[in-house]
Amino acid sequence: MSAQRPTTTTAAGRGDGAAMALELDGIHTYRGAAHILHGVSLRVALGEAVCLVGRNGAGKTTTIESAMGLLSVRAGRVALKGRDITRLPTHERARLGIGYAPEDAGIFPDLTVAENFQICQTLAGGRTVAAGEVDERIVTLFPEVRQFLQRRGLNLSGGQKKMVAIARALTLSPSILLLDEPFEGLAPVVVGRFIEATRRIKDMGVSLLIAESNLATASRIADRLYAIDRGEIIFHGDPETALGNEEVMRTLRG
Repeated sequence: MSAQRPTTTTAAGRGDGAAMALELDGIHTYRGAAHILHGVSLRVALGEAVCLVGRNGAGKTTTIESAMGLLSVRAGRVALKGRDITRLPTHERARLGIGYAPEDAGIFPDLTVAENFQICQTLAGGRTVAAGEVDERIVTLFPEVRQFLQRRGLNLSGGQKKMVAIARALTLSPSILLLDEPFEGLAPVVVGRFIEATRRIKDMGVSLLIAESNLATASRIADRLYAIDRGEIIFHGDPETALGNEEVMRTLRG
């Protein structure tokens, strides 16, 4: 790593010595011939919210997809609650307790919201709920979901799709939830509501790893955060320290 780049690390709070929900150790990931992640390591403790912050193209989505098994890790290790899952396929990771909501929501447009829930559970091998059934925890987070269970995905707004994507991931009762840019494209008032939802998800005992471009937004959620640039972790610590670090802020702003 270049000596000119910020490489700040501070006390990690519950990340040090705590039981881990998810660990990435020195992972290298490629997209085709392009080497995207260069030895990325991060940890999410049980019951903790961690944000991965970086500019567009920094490697956030690649990190999330590597953890979910959507991209193969060329080197390094991925572990879920201490179990090595580096070579497990995506559906097995979902079955073991990793929930995932992609940046584009990934809603099947020709299926209803209820059918989106059902197909997710079927693919992950979980219990399939009836078409009109919805987990009460989800209704508490997003009451509107009950109202558009029978609406097709293509008829949902951008914010509704993100809502459904998070709710769909929660139907599998994950131990950790991976959210890729969940606030992207949302109005500020809606962002505030989604932030509150992530806090309540954490209160349910679900750990969170959130990829986010905006450091100020991340600081409203994260117990700890990592900053990534050009596929390398350049900072690890608490949000307040990151906000006060001029080198990190300059890198994140480009």
